[in-house]
Amino acid sequence: MSKTIKVALAGAGAFGIKHLDGIRNIDGVEVVSLVGRELDKTREVASKYDIAHATTDLADSLALPEVDAVNLCTPTQMHAAQARQCLRAGKHVEVEIPLADSLEDAQAVADEQRRSGLVAMVGHTRRFNPSHQWVHRRIAAGELRVQQMDVQTYFFRRSNMNALGQPRSWTDHLLWHHAAHTVDLFAWQSGGEVVQAHAVQGPIHPQLGIAMDMSIQLKSSTGAICTLSLSFNNDGPLGTFFRYICDNGTYIARYDDLVDGKDRAIDVSKVDVSMNGIELQDREFFAAIREGREPESSVARVLPCYRVLDRLEKELSSQG
Repeated sequence: MSKTIKVALAGAGAFGIKHLDGIRNIDGVEVVSLVGRELDKTREVASKYDIAHATTDLADSLALPEVDAVNLCTPTQMHAAQARQCLRAGKHVEVEIPLADSLEDAQAVADEQRRSGLVAMVGHTRRFNPSHQWVHRRIAAGELRVQQMDVQTYFFRRSNMNALGQPRSWTDHLLWHHAAHTVDLFAWQSGGEVVQAHAVQGPIHPQLGIAMDMSIQLKSSTGAICTLSLSFNNDGPLGTFFRYICDNGTYIARYDDLVDGKDRAIDVSKVDVSMNGIELQDREFFAAIREGREPESSVARVLPCYRVLDRLEKELSSQG
């Protein structure tokens, strides 16, 4: 595909804007349609980014013959159904993490992708952050082997707000969203499959209906282990911190930044063409479309992560 790839982006909120900013830097790609929950706000964002078409209905965008691909930045609970809707409409699709909030729905998307033969990719951004790419390349070169990963995913989110401090129309989830990043990354970096997985959670929030604190333990077929702590109750510092304890050094990654175990900064600016993991994720999606290949975080490649999340959910449910 040599022509401009024309994209519809669904979800004009905080994360959708991150993708719009990233796509601006990618040659040969144009966002031609924007889908949002409120038409006036969607039109405002569309005007800012010079997007001609704005709507509140994804079907309107899918009906546009010029649309080649769709980027879904909508609420978690809509991801699987909308991804299948895009594939059935003949559009390549990139869906933000998580692919689904159940294994059944994730598998349904995988089945739809196989039937369509189209590119279907999930936004497992950690595979694209320069910090994690730097570690992965050293692992692939035989210079490192992960012994243990210690991960902290901490937010202060006692009310239903998004990353911009605006009210959300849906509820976030520690297991199906935030744990998905680490479960997938651990398997990818350890080079094996997750063979043991255990979880405990704190009290259920009376209004939000979700656990606000969770602890997860994983073991890879390689022997590596991972401990993941998650909280919506932590009042700073916020975000996710990944400690790689390896056979040849310790490294701490936070989004696109990396330091060693002695807190010395590691230059990852030359790892890829950008320091923005979201932009690099989008670049992979569009490159896979042009080259007719499977993307790094295809639905098929990340599906094992959702099998682990399903096992953990069943364990948590059995605990009462």
